[in-house]
Amino acid sequence: MLKLIAQGDRKALARAISIVENNLLGSKDLLSKLKTNSSIPVIGITGPPGAGKSTLINAMITELSARDKKIAIVAVDPTSPFNYGSLLGDRLRMSEHFTDPNIFIRSIATRGSLGGLSEKIIEIVDVLRAADFDLILVETVGVGQSEVEIAGLADTTVVVVVPESGDEIQTLKSGIMEIADVFVVNKCDREGADALANSLEKMLHDFRKTTWTVPVIKVSATQKEGVANLLDVLEKHAKSESQQEKKTLLLCEKAFHLIQQARMKDIGKKDLLTAIEKAISKTDFNLYLFVDQYITRKIGDS
Repeated sequence: MLKLIAQGDRKALARAISIVENNLLGSKDLLSKLKTNSSIPVIGITGPPGAGKSTLINAMITELSARDKKIAIVAVDPTSPFNYGSLLGDRLRMSEHFTDPNIFIRSIATRGSLGGLSEKIIEIVDVLRAADFDLILVETVGVGQSEVEIAGLADTTVVVVVPESGDEIQTLKSGIMEIADVFVVNKCDREGADALANSLEKMLHDFRKTTWTVPVIKVSATQKEGVANLLDVLEKHAKSESQQEKKTLLLCEKAFHLIQQARMKDIGKKDLLTAIEKAISKTDFNLYLFVDQYITRKIGDS
């Protein structure tokens, strides 16, 4: 299967992702034999709901396709808290690219994971890095300031905002300011776009001191204006000194996530829900005591 993936077989790639995402038989063996190409840039696209992340990605795909690039897109959809399935289908917004052999699009669900990403996102991206892509784009679900998790995965993190976000920018927590390698002011044809871009540039000048100066790029994704410039900036960042500075940190974050995931593998929401349903019938129910007892039982079972 890995040989087929390296040769560009998209069916084999889709099957491998399903095996890894659902932790099916052979998943561990597949991952242990992966030969990932770390030189393939992973671009994370994040930002608040309504910022136009999917529209921006669609415009980026069009431009990249015109440049004859092979691109993989992972659209992370929010998950229903009731059935743990994906609520949205971001692939539908990119339907015009479905038949392009150079473009691979996959939607995955968060399945309760915090931070706007799927719990299996690291493994899925590494499977994609074993294929023949020039670039991998990852879109988070847009849950706001908790999306700092993307910084532990992406080589370049793009934070997308819109003029309507102007008031919110003033109250942004340092987390979002720290993770951005590039800020994109989308819908730049709207009133307030220039003021927002200027405000961001001033905040970034005072906030962050690294070898990479975080740019603020104005884009109109629907009109596909500024997209070519954005891609040029992303290519520049991929070759910058800051990438070398970030490489070890990224590996540390990924290792931490995988270790954390392994330690939590026996704890699932469905089992937890069943246990809580039984426990709350008692008049002396205490959430913290319940959690301590639940963890102790799980450790004992393992």
